[in-house]
Amino acid sequence: MKDIILYAVPVFIGSIILEVLYLRHLQRHHDHYHTRDTVSSLSMGIGNVITGFVSKAVVFGAITLFYQFRIFEPDRTQWWYWVAIFFADDFSYYWFHRTSHGVRYFWASHVVHHSSQFYNLGTALRQTWTGNLSGSFIFYLWMPLLGFHPVDVILMQSISLLYQFFIHTEAVGRLPRPIEFIFNTPSHHRVHHGSDVEYLDKNHAGILIIWDRMFGTFQAEGKRPRYGLTKDINTYNPFRIALHEWMDIGRDVAKAPSLRAALGYIFGPPGWSHDGSRQTTDQMRQGIGAERQAAVEQTDNVTN
Repeated sequence: MKDIILYAVPVFIGSIILEVLYLRHLQRHHDHYHTRDTVSSLSMGIGNVITGFVSKAVVFGAITLFYQFRIFEPDRTQWWYWVAIFFADDFSYYWFHRTSHGVRYFWASHVVHHSSQFYNLGTALRQTWTGNLSGSFIFYLWMPLLGFHPVDVILMQSISLLYQFFIHTEAVGRLPRPIEFIFNTPSHHRVHHGSDVEYLDKNHAGILIIWDRMFGTFQAEGKRPRYGLTKDINTYNPFRIALHEWMDIGRDVAKAPSLRAALGYIFGPPGWSHDGSRQTTDQMRQGIGAERQAAVEQTDNVTN
């Protein structure tokens, strides 16, 4: 099957050019674009397309295989079929995305998308080279089992990616409240790309922000986020961007003192360590909470 994302490439490039020109007009482009960073993002996008010729065949094959064991035979000509597959895809994306932030094995591929310290339409193209091959598609395999056609599953994934391209921008502020309440927007996704502790692992939505509101991962945008990682990799080398976390996992596993520790370095949350020398998102939040509590207690003691 043909990937509609390939047909959208001219739109992507044209939109990036328009965003640069708009920000230049506002004299804000230096805060939003960096030439070498953008080239790295485009390189990652090109690499994603190249690796996709193999990896997407694997994904389509797996979905087709599961479709052979489908439980139902929904009618693809009915309007409710397309409504159902839309919600099913977006729900699947939420849990894939949330897991990619909570399990280091999946984070090793997804971290690529968060590695830029800038937030713009170019950053949207900074995509993984290893996500499909490492099994991210498993979050969607329940869909063909319910009878959603493999071609339709892939189509909905592509539509979701197309939508998400346009929310990677600081050129758009907050949208009207009904839209902000239901849909993932530039404001919501800016939070997701923030490395500030209060923004970490929030707003995992694809198209609908309702999942984050339902499952407790929503965070409204306050201060402008600091983009990038809690520990930036500081490189423009696309191969290092694509593979650095996999190499770090390999080094951690090689030095792990036990099998349990080795598994923790693979399947534990990013930042987990057997000796407590690093911090996960929860530990960072707990640390800040403890600091704030200590500050309050100190103020109370001075007041009293």
